[in-house]
Amino acid sequence: MAATAEKMIVDVYNMEGEKVSTRELSPDVFGISVQDELLHFAVVVQAANERGTYAHTKTRGEVRGGGKKPWKQKGTGRARHGSIRSPIWRGGGIVFGPRTDRNYSMKINKKVKKKALCMALAQKAQTGKLILIDTFAPSNAKTKEAFALLKKLPLILTKKKSEKIAFLSPKNDSVSKKSFSNVSFVTVVPVENLNVIDLVKSTSIVAPLTSIDVIEKRYAKPVTSD
Repeated sequence: MAATAEKMIVDVYNMEGEKVSTRELSPDVFGISVQDELLHFAVVVQAANERGTYAHTKTRGEVRGGGKKPWKQKGTGRARHGSIRSPIWRGGGIVFGPRTDRNYSMKINKKVKKKALCMALAQKAQTGKLILIDTFAPSNAKTKEAFALLKKLPLILTKKKSEKIAFLSPKNDSVSKKSFSNVSFVTVVPVENLNVIDLVKSTSIVAPLTSIDVIEKRYAKPVTSD
């Protein structure tokens, strides 16, 4: 996972939308080059693994009835048939229909999955779509305060069109989920459950510094002394 030579420094805002400091991001996570093919593959794998099998059709062996031969083999002048539950009969079994036992899952290498997550984060950081806040502590998990914070940040929020925002919440943080539960364009993503689809489909990412610390600790290369 090659890192860029340039340092990536992002502004940090407070709850009032004021710039209070800057944060240098790990190049191992936020500075890598983005490969669209790898990101696409990771999205396809995640979507396939989350796909549910609900539709189910019965084969001729599962359709009730049809145990008796409808008419004798010869002498009637009609075509020979062995069961009224044949797929060519009305009410018969279905050929090649959807089945609940079908497996849509796909495999992805752990290193590839990790790299795809880093690329999704790097894509937002390198395009200026990663917004950092020093802390997130609304009183009593109020949606009004959470929405007011978003309006103060450099985000596009209008009546006609709003950005799709992924809020990276710290671990075991129920306040974030409750605060943004009624905001339709915000998806709360816990840092321990980071996934490529939520990151890719979002227009911008808003994250407290504590979430960034967890991400860099988990996905950045460890620093080794010579």
